[in-house]
Amino acid sequence: MEKHRGFPGRLPGTDFQFTIRRASKEGPTKIIRRERFRDRRPPDRRADEGFMAALWAHFGEEPFVRGNLDAGRLSWLFGREVVPAEEPFDPQDYDALLRIDLAQARRSFPDVFGDVPGEGEDEEDKGW
Repeated sequence: MEKHRGFPGRLPGTDFQFTIRRASKEGPTKIIRRERFRDRRPPDRRADEGFMAALWAHFGEEPFVRGNLDAGRLSWLFGREVVPAEEPFDPQDYDALLRIDLAQARRSFPDVFGDVPGEGEDEEDKGW
């Protein structure tokens, strides 16, 4: 299992987990698409936004290995903002490749992508 060094382990000041410490003895947890309803609690929405900001800051538009990213947190974004980067895709593999669907992610989390380089600001000006 690849460990993403420098990736935040959780949303600062909360118990919302972003990464796992070690591989499960039973094997990787399957990534599924979880429905996000409009009446979700604000802390849950902030966790989704914080996770997307961390993914964007760490990986950008490049495909990335699932590795030690938390399957539960990925499942809230999977199938919408985070999509498979390879076919066939195994949702129960630590080496599975994922990528950010930039168009969908911008629609869902406009604050994360509000000042993307190439749209009038430099890389150093990013707030993440």
